[in-house]
Amino acid sequence: MAKMFYSEARVIYADTDAMGVAYHGNYIKWFEIGRTEYLRQIGYPYFLLEKEGLWLPVTEVACKYRRPALYDDLLSIAAWVDDLGGASIVMGYEIRRGKGGELLATGKSWHGITDHSLKPIRLKKMMPKLHAAVVETLDGAEK
Repeated sequence: MAKMFYSEARVIYADTDAMGVAYHGNYIKWFEIGRTEYLRQIGYPYFLLEKEGLWLPVTEVACKYRRPALYDDLLSIAAWVDDLGGASIVMGYEIRRGKGGELLATGKSWHGITDHSLKPIRLKKMMPKLHAAVVETLDGAEK
């Protein structure tokens, strides 16, 4: 499996319903936190990618809910690159209650790699250092 990168988020009151259970759409927001922190931790915060002319538009997202996140839970978000194509990337996620705690959700998001006009671009050609940094986090397969 690819190297996992971790971040945290707290379930705030506004994230929950009257029962104190996190609204299902928030898991997608927490996936984005994981993805953003993955990029930051490999040395490429998202704002830098945009400055360099690279976007990662979401083309698909999937989430499997296992247990509910509850008000005031501290969530551990794991993110990793599941697949890297020439002009696409797939991220994987796990959300747990606390570090190493109960598994709450798993998911994936699929992204195009584009310029600001949404034209697909080859990451290896446009940003070879970023491409190399991503490849280093994979499970050994050169992409």
